[in-house]
Amino acid sequence: MTAIEVIELRTIQDSRGNPTVEADIYTQSGYGRSAAPSGASTGTLEAQVKAPKEAVENALQNVIPALIGMDSADQESFDDQLRDLDGTVNFSEIGANIAVALSLANAKAAASSMGMPLFRYLGGAFANEMPLPLGNIIGGGAHAENATEIQEFLVVPGDTVDAEEAVFANAAIHRNVKQLLAKRGKSCGKGDEGAWAPQIDDALAFELIAEATGLVKDEMNITVDMGIDVAASQMWDGEGYRYRGQVRSTEEQVAYIAELVDKYNLVYVEDPLHENDYDAFSDLNNLVGDRCLVCGDDIFVTQVDRIQQGIDTDAANCVLIKPNQVGTLTDTYEAVRLAHTHGLDTVMSHRSGETTDTTIAHLATAFSCVFLKCGVVGGERIAKLNELIRIEEQL
Repeated sequence: MTAIEVIELRTIQDSRGNPTVEADIYTQSGYGRSAAPSGASTGTLEAQVKAPKEAVENALQNVIPALIGMDSADQESFDDQLRDLDGTVNFSEIGANIAVALSLANAKAAASSMGMPLFRYLGGAFANEMPLPLGNIIGGGAHAENATEIQEFLVVPGDTVDAEEAVFANAAIHRNVKQLLAKRGKSCGKGDEGAWAPQIDDALAFELIAEATGLVKDEMNITVDMGIDVAASQMWDGEGYRYRGQVRSTEEQVAYIAELVDKYNLVYVEDPLHENDYDAFSDLNNLVGDRCLVCGDDIFVTQVDRIQQGIDTDAANCVLIKPNQVGTLTDTYEAVRLAHTHGLDTVMSHRSGETTDTTIAHLATAFSCVFLKCGVVGGERIAKLNELIRIEEQL
């Protein structure tokens, strides 16, 4: 019933118009499809992708034949086979884009074979709490040139709302910010993830989102908090954090982020320091970790050895989870399990280059992530948000 009979691979278009890999896996009684996303702001230690067309041609010859006949319900063996076929530590041979598309498609095929939604298949009876949507409202950094220096200004509704209310609250803030920008004579387009990308400074971005969240609280009676993704590795020049008007030392960067947490009541700060500075992460976590999630992305890249180092140094209290950073569902689960075992929260995340694949909504629910970070608007973003609403109906 769950034996793999057919695997198909193809290149499809992502949200930036670039090619990416999509996999279909068929069993006797089930079917799964998944596609690989891609990032613009990437950690240097992420699993390596290959050019999609080349990767698909190689996989059809050298990977797929070894997977036919395997039991899709044995996810760990499937993922071990991918690692064995690759033979490297970072999927540089077959490509992490091939690996993650196949790994997630396999899990979906197994779930389909058993007549179960993916979140229930992976999470079992204990998948009963919904992640809150963490949405990108104003963006700059590597996602939008000449916009804000902080890469993402984020919002997340309070934990007393359901998924539908939360999704529409974030959308209302996104809409209100556009109107507030227009009142100030600021026209703008959108960045890669659908966030507004005006040519404004960070202080005005904070001001606009604070005003917009106040309006939504009045309109919808929903409290919405703010967060940021600093993407500080993009600012680090080897000696300091380079902003347009100044260069901050490591100590000044820690103090600056702590000041922002207190000034704007931030509940979430992602990548506030560069990807190898565990000590500075720890300093910030000790300062604000009792009232704010200090989340590591580039520093952890969804890899258990990096997360363990963060645990040992008390570098963060939250881990960003991106399956394509590590290549397989098994590795993703091990990263989540390690974090949760040591009391760290997790946030399941999209990438800037996305498809309409909804898998991460299921993973966020199955793995008890506190947030699902997947944008606010745009077809590839709302596909995941709408799936979150559907999942909640089943819970």
